[in-house]
Amino acid sequence: MDKNVQIGMLCDIYGELLTEKQQDILDLYYNNNLSLAEIAEEMQITRQSVRDSILKGEKKLFRIRRKIRNYEKD
Repeated sequence: MDKNVQIGMLCDIYGELLTEKQQDILDLYYNNNLSLAEIAEEMQITRQSVRDSILKGEKKLFRIRRKIRNYEKD
């Protein structure tokens, strides 16, 4: 499955477990296809902050999914 589709689905399911800022940034990046620079300008933060938020948000979503799958196996 394409990573963008996968992240979009995980955001729909577990997005509320992210910070509001991470939710907003992931939405702008994956659902609205904005660039890091466009998101940075809109949110008045640096491109590096946008990138960090995307990476942390992705990591958290995958970690949540992995933990839930492990619980389902038990």
